[in-house]
Amino acid sequence: MFKRLGEDITSIIARDPAARSRLEVVLCYPGFHAVIYHRVARALWQAGLKLAGRFVSHIGRFLTGIEIHPGAKIGRRLFIDHGMGVVIGGTAEIGDDVTLYHGVTLGGTSLERGVKRHPTLEDGVIVGSGANVLGPITIGAGARIGANAVVVAPVHPGATMVGVPAKQVAQRKGKAKEKFLAYGTPDTIPDPVQRALDGLLDQVSTLTARLQELERQLGERGELPAGSAEAEAGDLRRRSGSG
Repeated sequence: MFKRLGEDITSIIARDPAARSRLEVVLCYPGFHAVIYHRVARALWQAGLKLAGRFVSHIGRFLTGIEIHPGAKIGRRLFIDHGMGVVIGGTAEIGDDVTLYHGVTLGGTSLERGVKRHPTLEDGVIVGSGANVLGPITIGAGARIGANAVVVAPVHPGATMVGVPAKQVAQRKGKAKEKFLAYGTPDTIPDPVQRALDGLLDQVSTLTARLQELERQLGERGELPAGSAEAEAGDLRRRSGSG
């Protein structure tokens, strides 16, 4: 048990530059405290003492603001940063070296008893503040879930997801390690407005090419004065560019 606690403290110091000492982590980090309470509650739950496990979990929630159901399976070196408002459901499964920020919900979308209703987070996943990961889905190893994202479908290993509903904006190649990504949110998220404008400009270019081809064909048959469609297309391009 003490070895596991030492691992937890070391991993927190590695992932939080605000942590100045091991003693500070032990005394002042509610995420660390919540994991300890969960281990006690989980042991009681597995021993068949369901009510006692729920009660210990409730005490942990009251003292830390972090709610972890004793039925949840949690791996090694989980770091819950800040922690307030984190909710981890009873059939959730969390791998090793996972990082969760405040306001994260690992929730269920079904009321059916006796089935898996909550997500599985594989090793090295980072879930940003306010994100909701819902349903019996799997978040692949090394995936990043951006702040306030809503994830309701499985996520590929190494993917970065943002938005509501969450969309993939990046994919880590191969098994190469990347630096720790705080809050799971990259600083190179594409601008959706710019992407929409780029799409419109691409459509204008396509239409321009088609107009020019039609003008050429009609001009060859003498049915339209040459240059008229091209002039209109050029005017359309100029207006689009200036807008």
